[in-house]
Amino acid sequence: MTEAGSTVPRRELGRLLRQAREQAGIGLEAAASDLEWSRAKMYRIESGQTPVRALDVDQMCRLYGASPEMTEVLISLAKESKSKGWYHAYGEIIPRWFELYVGLESAANRIRTYEHALVPGLLQTPDYAAEVARTRPGVSDEEVAKLVGLRTERQRLLVRKRPAAPTLEVIIDETLLHASVPGMAGQIDRLVEASTAPNVSVRVLPLSKSLSQAAIAGSFVILDFPTNGARSAEPTTVYNEGLSGALYIDRLEEVRAYAEVWNTLTHQALSVEESRKLMQAIKEMNHD
Repeated sequence: MTEAGSTVPRRELGRLLRQAREQAGIGLEAAASDLEWSRAKMYRIESGQTPVRALDVDQMCRLYGASPEMTEVLISLAKESKSKGWYHAYGEIIPRWFELYVGLESAANRIRTYEHALVPGLLQTPDYAAEVARTRPGVSDEEVAKLVGLRTERQRLLVRKRPAAPTLEVIIDETLLHASVPGMAGQIDRLVEASTAPNVSVRVLPLSKSLSQAAIAGSFVILDFPTNGARSAEPTTVYNEGLSGALYIDRLEEVRAYAEVWNTLTHQALSVEESRKLMQAIKEMNHD
């Protein structure tokens, strides 16, 4: 890595440029020839190994026939690779409708998520997802339906065949299971059911546990990526969402701090089997 910036924007940029080229039916060699670049340069750009000038992105978008909206997003990504931990502020440089995290999530082969307030999106029922969507100020019923649809679409990656579905490891605070949310009984059933899948584990951090580093870290997701042929794996990335944007961290020492919190949580959380029993008990006590 030649510069100190986060690799997240340029990795996502490379992924999207490759998708745009493939959707346009243009081969790598043909694109390199049309752009008067070497094949090696095209490969480095598409694999997120090198920063790209906004001018070059614009040229690629023209060649691929990308929409003006997507061209604007890609040019913005090209300009966003210098900060140490990359903070994606919603609705600023990159528009809110662009779900950058979803691209990372779908490329990962292992997803570890700790949640203290909400059921993780990949395991939310439509009813629960709708309640979460309604917490956004001024949201319409139509927007709620759209957000629920997008969330349901994302969940397909847990059962996909190619590439193989990722491993999802979830640790949730017991407190969120006691919340008086409409449809919580069905949501707990979904968590119990999901935990029986071979690639999914759901574990509960019981109320009795004392404060730990997790209280400072807040909810977070750690994404690990597979190697792809001769291409080395993308660096492990931490995603930490806030009210007005999301922080993406992929510098080794910073990621290590979250990995240590995760290891602490795995020692404190109940086993998968104990977690199922506790979830059922909470459902029967509070939500039936």
